Amino acid sequence: MKITSWNVNGLRACIDKGFADSVKTLNADIICLQETKLQKEQFPGAPEGYPYVYLNCAEKKGYSGTAIFSRTEPLHVSYDMGVEEHDHEGRIICAEYPAFFLVCCYTPNSQRELTRLDYRMRWEDDFHAYLKRLDETKPVILCGDLNVAHEEIDLKNPKTNHLNAGFTDQEREKFTLLLADGFADTWRRQHPDTANVYSWWSYIRNARATNAGWRIDYFVISERLMPHVTRTGIHNEIFGSDHCPVSLETDIC
Repeated sequence: MKITSWNVNGLRACIDKGFADSVKTLNADIICLQETKLQKEQFPGAPEGYPYVYLNCAEKKGYSGTAIFSRTEPLHVSYDMGVEEHDHEGRIICAEYPAFFLVCCYTPNSQRELTRLDYRMRWEDDFHAYLKRLDETKPVILCGDLNVAHEEIDLKNPKTNHLNAGFTDQEREKFTLLLADGFADTWRRQHPDTANVYSWWSYIRNARATNAGWRIDYFVISERLMPHVTRTGIHNEIFGSDHCPVSLETDIC
């Protein structure tokens, strides 16, 4: 099974930039999207071959949002984490399959001047507890834009970005705690020393052309699934957004 995750930074805009061709190239069984930025009535339709479509849209128009397109029907689909403070921005979809829960997530950004960092810390604690509850029932595959570069190797300029949103000590520590609590960062496990491979580049200062990026898009899985991972990918050859797709291949279905 192959699963792809992509922050499309506006699905309708990404469609105009070759989204359908990118989907064909990736050839995933399940596609998870973040930052779709649309309401259900604005949804232009899923790519051919994905009959099962699940959307979680923010109450605020043109903001946030997640989607899952699947070739096979999940056993059950749920939305959000059941915490009132967090359940208005369309940030989580959970699709249950026979062998695992798939969680598509768009983690809140701490924003400039870290104006949302305190909220982000509450999100992290509640989301960690949510994942652990799922993991008690069956293994979890979490994917999405988690808005954190975990280690210095995960971004081009760690020193100048220290304490900026996505690379604060607090955000990095929350990610460390999740990994210490029975979860694995799949790409870093398979590529422990690989540098200069990123999944997001700012639109300013020609960042993508100079590869001044950040690795903030992940597949994080229950540790007991790690032996079933056959391949991980960061598809920086695919354009259409300020993020590129990431992928996970497993021998489970």
